[in-house]
Amino acid sequence: MRRLVPGRRLLLGLSPLLLAAGGEPAIRLLSAGAVEPGIAAAVAAFRAQTGRAVQIAYATAPQLRERMLAGERPDLLVAPAALLDSLGDRLAGPALPLGRVGIGVVVRRGAPAPAIRDAATLRAAVESADAVVFNRASTGLAMERLFARLGLAALLAEKARRYATGAEVMQHLLQGDGAELGFGATTEIAQVPALQALGPLPDALQSYTAYGAAALPDGAGEALLQFLAGSEARRAFTASGIEP
Repeated sequence: MRRLVPGRRLLLGLSPLLLAAGGEPAIRLLSAGAVEPGIAAAVAAFRAQTGRAVQIAYATAPQLRERMLAGERPDLLVAPAALLDSLGDRLAGPALPLGRVGIGVVVRRGAPAPAIRDAATLRAAVESADAVVFNRASTGLAMERLFARLGLAALLAEKARRYATGAEVMQHLLQGDGAELGFGATTEIAQVPALQALGPLPDALQSYTAYGAAALPDGAGEALLQFLAGSEARRAFTASGIEP
């Protein structure tokens, strides 16, 4: 299993200070972390087909917003659709829809594994847990709203363990003890087989985050954007758990 590192950064291709084969600079891609498995696979296919180097940096949705508003200018941005909509005047054109990611439930192997079928069983699972672990990104914000709707906010004030990223949530569960209940993007949970995935939240409780991709005005990300719209990239997204 790969090592999970908070604030992780994955580089595919050459350093941004170097040039790809043919003298073209590396394409700079800034992406939401929840879609990392699909994006990494699609970019690997793009690189194999074109020979272009791609530098990828992953961040949470709040971090993406902060970095873009602070003036960072990647060639291509992959982010929640709502964030892309809010950045419309900074983008080269309409965003390309990539798919959606739901929320899953996860525990450490050997820990209690409650069956969450509805609001009542979710409430019981939270009440019996020693700690409830989730992030402060898109998944965590959706869980905040769900817990508030179910009247669990006061209980969560005592039990919640919050982290900036999904990777840190998984790391906490791997290293934790007791009856800890975790929530995260289904795509991120699937990357950590050492944990026990209990499945997605039931439909009545589920919340999806839609993701898209958009190039910035200099045009350097257009080739990769077009590739992400194609069938090979779409297969990579589906295989990683990104739903159409």
